[in-house]
Amino acid sequence: MLCLEWQQRISYINIKDIGGINVWFESEEYSVPFFGGRACPVPEINLCFGIGKVKLYTYEELRVATGDFKRGNRIGEGGFGSVYKGTLRNGTIVAIKVLSKESAQGVREFLTEITAISDIIHENLVQLYGFCMQGNHRILVYSYLENNSIAQTLLGRNRSNIQFSWATRSKICIGVARGLAFLHEEHQPHIVHRDIKASNVLLDKNLTPKISDFGFARLLPSNATHISTGVAGTLGYLAPEYAIRGQVTRKSDVYSYGVLLLEIVSGRCNANTGFSYGERFLLERYPDAMDGILVLQTWAHYERGTIERMIDSSLAGDVNTKEACKFLKVGLLCTQDACKLRPSMSLVVKMLTGGINVESENITQPGLVTDFMQMKI
Repeated sequence: MLCLEWQQRISYINIKDIGGINVWFESEEYSVPFFGGRACPVPEINLCFGIGKVKLYTYEELRVATGDFKRGNRIGEGGFGSVYKGTLRNGTIVAIKVLSKESAQGVREFLTEITAISDIIHENLVQLYGFCMQGNHRILVYSYLENNSIAQTLLGRNRSNIQFSWATRSKICIGVARGLAFLHEEHQPHIVHRDIKASNVLLDKNLTPKISDFGFARLLPSNATHISTGVAGTLGYLAPEYAIRGQVTRKSDVYSYGVLLLEIVSGRCNANTGFSYGERFLLERYPDAMDGILVLQTWAHYERGTIERMIDSSLAGDVNTKEACKFLKVGLLCTQDACKLRPSMSLVVKMLTGGINVESENITQPGLVTDFMQMKI
């Protein structure tokens, strides 16, 4: 496990190429403790991928920015740690993510997140301003997004006062699709996010969606069809081939996006628990019998010709039913069991925006993880 510590006068790291990074200092004072039990000179630092520049903050700078991490400035909390609203010395309002020592997001994931998005500026991806890695502190500094995640504002138990009209939901679905298409097809090297879910889609003041949390991201070389790895991500969003065989492809993200798309249109969360084949048989015959298994419910209604029943009832008359049904069908296309049948994210964008006729697409049954004991952990 790589552990780095920088002195106060270090200005930034410049990630020059896929092979590694260069560390730039404002003075000669620096320390790189140990790598694999031996001293590690700067040129040997290897962060796997990423191109760009990120600012290094001192712990003191971020402590002051948050008012000594005052509870009143805490805007989020989870197993990873806490997120605080802060104001930097130049007046910029930021979100400061402080990872707890017990967090599952270790040093590798912390550095992966930095390198994955250090050079990315895209309307639908969260912007990383910089980080702090001083002593035991691991802190990430992002642009501040006023309206939290759609997991909290749209799907949470205590929903916000935001009115998620059909126009707003459509904008969110298309925005996330564009962000993923950029990562998968435009950014070099290509990036697979591996943890697309409602809590990792944040909303700014204009309800523009921003994909966040790149701690599990992986580089996909242009000449590779997949890479094999241990499973990371969230139950309910995992593509079966990834969960069971550990094969990461862009189509793994497409599957997760499909689940998210169904959640946004229906206003319901997908189940995070396993179920038996008997329960699946029951659900396919009686789509409304089991609440929460969203992908199967949508598929069952699609087969029965009643897919419009999956549209969030709170939309009432404020919905283009034909368009909402199209979005649900795209969600089913993305969650098909055979990953080769799932569309690319650029095709998904065209489907959602009317560039491709979804009605002519053949949709096959969705893939699901029915036995979590089979998962590759």
